[in-house]
Amino acid sequence: MLTIHRVHGVRRAPDGAVDPGHAVVVSGDRIEAIGPYEELYERYGERARGREWDGVLTPGRHEPNGAALLEAAYYPDPQEADDLGTAPLTGDALTALGMTGTRWGQSARRGIQRLLATGTTSLTGPFTHPAVRTAVARSGLRERPGSLATGAPADFAVFGESGACLVTVLGGRLVHRGR
Repeated sequence: MLTIHRVHGVRRAPDGAVDPGHAVVVSGDRIEAIGPYEELYERYGERARGREWDGVLTPGRHEPNGAALLEAAYYPDPQEADDLGTAPLTGDALTALGMTGTRWGQSARRGIQRLLATGTTSLTGPFTHPAVRTAVARSGLRERPGSLATGAPADFAVFGESGACLVTVLGGRLVHRGR
């Protein structure tokens, strides 16, 4: 399925200039085309689904401390908030939990959701806990930053004027949508 992501502009590199009025066409898990929205709509509009985001589309964030964030902290389940709070637990508080493989996996999935909500599309390992490694592999996050180019994986984020992440896309799949 083709999708045209219409935005205020496209920033091909995280620190690069913004091409105003541009859009990105995604086919499956790959970027099909990047260019002015009007031209892309003329070429693909009849057969593409349209998405419109009120922000700038970028390659997304790279998290260089991915292993530390996911393997040195426990992200409590909302049902544990009364007992553990909502902030990640580290140090002695983490040790006191007596972490199991299942608990590491659940924590990693919640930590990954927090990363996706910030527009993270790649992170650095290595991941030593098998359950964390599995959660990262299943998430679609990559270990190297991507780029916005034709044929590249459709991994990107859209950020609003406030800097908040509006949407995160991994492999062409919408994996986070801000409220």
